[in-house]
Amino acid sequence: MSLAHLRTFIEVYRRRSLTGAARMLGLTQPAVSQQVASLETLLGRPLFERHARGVRPTAVADDLAASLGDRLDQAEAALASVRARSTRLSGTVHLAAPSEYLAERVAGRLKPLVEAGLELRLHVGGKDALYAMLLDDRVHLALTASRLEDRRLAYQRVGTERLVAVAAPAEARRILAKPRLADGLNACPLLAYDLDRPLIRAWLDANGLGPPTQLPVATAPDLRAIRAMLRAGLGWSVLPDYLLRADLRDGVLVEIPAPATTPENAFHLVWVRSALRHPRVAAARDALSRALAVDAD
Repeated sequence: MSLAHLRTFIEVYRRRSLTGAARMLGLTQPAVSQQVASLETLLGRPLFERHARGVRPTAVADDLAASLGDRLDQAEAALASVRARSTRLSGTVHLAAPSEYLAERVAGRLKPLVEAGLELRLHVGGKDALYAMLLDDRVHLALTASRLEDRRLAYQRVGTERLVAVAAPAEARRILAKPRLADGLNACPLLAYDLDRPLIRAWLDANGLGPPTQLPVATAPDLRAIRAMLRAGLGWSVLPDYLLRADLRDGVLVEIPAPATTPENAFHLVWVRSALRHPRVAAARDALSRALAVDAD
């Protein structure tokens, strides 16, 4: 039983697809099928049941995957890291993140990756788009503040953002003039990332103010656009603190005091577990982790 056969098994198991595993491994589908068949012959039991939408693991496959755990990923990542340190790197690494985080916190820290010999392709997207790009093998690494639940992905914490409710000074005075903060907020136009209002919800929930009752007057998938509208005196919103430091210092925007607590999100560097077997991806992960380490404190 070779490591290559076990890697093929793990990819098919995680993706529930021979085609998806073949794409990830750079093999043909017949080659993947043959390696799975070889393992099944060795074990004397079927590992997968084929059906129209992919494959379904058997109890034997579940037992084998549980026995392997993350050890195969860890071993391959360790080997890739050693190879990356001992040779001159080359090749392209695709990195994705929310547009404002990529521009404000990441782009200025990518010099070590380029100096190591890598070419970079940067992509932007929200939570769902980032996960889709990772799982479809369109990007190697992604940065997100959302909670990870997919077992095919691994992650490392690289930073924290505080969620701050803000408005221009005149709007903030209007909000705080009301006897109840909830009434002041509801009387003021709301700006948000999208109609689901994830940052708004997090701030309101953390402060016992319940779910948002108003729809945004404007949405924008780049929080810097929300910041520009706030600067112009249009409504209130909740933004991460790294976008607000200069405006709060200069009085361009004012924090709306949180009645209970200021919530925080952890930012994670995320990758498909098997991606670190490629030396360039392992090296990029390590270099980016070091570059962003200052934000993890």
